Amino acid sequence: MTTTTRDRLLEAGLALLLRHGYHDLGIQALLKQTHTPKGSFYHSFASKEDFALQVIDRYMEEVHRGLDASLGDLSLTPLERARRFFELTREKYRQDGYLGCMLGGLGQELSGVSDTFAARIESCFGEVTRRLATCLEEAQQQGELPRDADPRALANLLLNCWEGAALRSRLSRDPAPLDRMLDFYFSAATRAS
Repeated sequence: MTTTTRDRLLEAGLALLLRHGYHDLGIQALLKQTHTPKGSFYHSFASKEDFALQVIDRYMEEVHRGLDASLGDLSLTPLERARRFFELTREKYRQDGYLGCMLGGLGQELSGVSDTFAARIESCFGEVTRRLATCLEEAQQQGELPRDADPRALANLLLNCWEGAALRSRLSRDPAPLDRMLDFYFSAATRAS
């Protein structure tokens, strides 16, 4: 399979945005790293903002692959599948040096200064929450969660807790906040049923 210039730039952008954020992302450094002429960048992307938004879309492709792999594993119970998604994500964070979630990092950096980025990132979180809520609804139907639980609210809480733990993990470069959060959340969810 042939890798296009656009694909090379987006793949490099995943690592650069995670490590440096949006404001410190230098287009010149990106071009140098990927051996790409400046004109080729602007042939593929209208601006730095357009590039970063497309990197977010590429990141979400990875997130959806992780959701598909974990939530689609019918050999696990629904709560085990939901937890598995975060365990796979934790492994990706480990590979990246515990830099956390690119969406969370960009959201913290840009939400107060760019409505475009705030809306895109919130939309991405909404997609993840929707898929988790569907899994938690199944957990509720199978008796893993109480009948009066609100799967959508539980999915939002799960993602919010994860994003906070991801920030703490990034600060300490240690998976302990992620592990403790998962143990606490899923233990509490199981006890409530």
